[in-house]
Amino acid sequence: MWTQQFIKTNRGNFEIFVKGKGLPMCITHMYSEYNHLGNQFANLFTEHYKVFLVNLRGAGKSEPVESEEQMGFEEAIKDLEAIRNELNITQWGFAGYSAGGMLGMAYALRYEKSLTKLIVCSSSASCRYVSHPDSIFCKEHPKNPRLMEILSIMNDSKSSMDNRIKANREWSMMSLYRPEKLDEYFSKPSSGSSVPKLLHHFAYKEVSNFDITKALHKIIIPTTVIGGLYDVQCPFEFCEEIAREIPNSKLYTFEESNHAPYVEEEEKFAQVIASI
Repeated sequence: MWTQQFIKTNRGNFEIFVKGKGLPMCITHMYSEYNHLGNQFANLFTEHYKVFLVNLRGAGKSEPVESEEQMGFEEAIKDLEAIRNELNITQWGFAGYSAGGMLGMAYALRYEKSLTKLIVCSSSASCRYVSHPDSIFCKEHPKNPRLMEILSIMNDSKSSMDNRIKANREWSMMSLYRPEKLDEYFSKPSSGSSVPKLLHHFAYKEVSNFDITKALHKIIIPTTVIGGLYDVQCPFEFCEEIAREIPNSKLYTFEESNHAPYVEEEEKFAQVIASI
């Protein structure tokens, strides 16, 4: 189990969960909330790092959201810096999956001296992934109409928990190379459910103007980029782009993965984490 802590900062109070030994590693996501069960992505880091799994503003028992601005990348980065300072950590690594990877790159551009390394998984440096024909977020993609229905259910705070669970399950199946193995992949106790308000803001507002591609060359800390070759959310070429633009980076290709290589090829993923 993960140890729950409440961190009082000059920007408010934040709930975090801690597990592991070693150098500090921050992990979070733009619209997920965590509990004592941790998270399958984060769990793979705990053998090599002391992981701080952060509930951002509006998630879990962290400070509530009072304005749209507080749900954006810039305010999230400032909150992470406040948490790091309060923990008396001079530097920590950052690992982010999908939207968390976007946050990580933005964090490195804003406060690179606070980071020792960056791990970006299944992500993109711009909003261009949503219009890529191989992405299910693209209107031309055959599965896009159903995805929009699923997101509508997940974004609606009035949706029953049962309907949201079913919708999330279907979304997860769309995002797996072998969807028939979903129950096997996610059989371990875990947290990381989507917060409707945060998901809606990210999907329909925050990501629409996101593009830091031309600034990536400024990131000089060691960076690991991990991508599934058959990713239908953030097509693999966007991971290639990140690795190409960040000078001190290395790209790992997962050839039997869609959007979730940390469960689809868990052993290989663990080996990569152990090597960096």
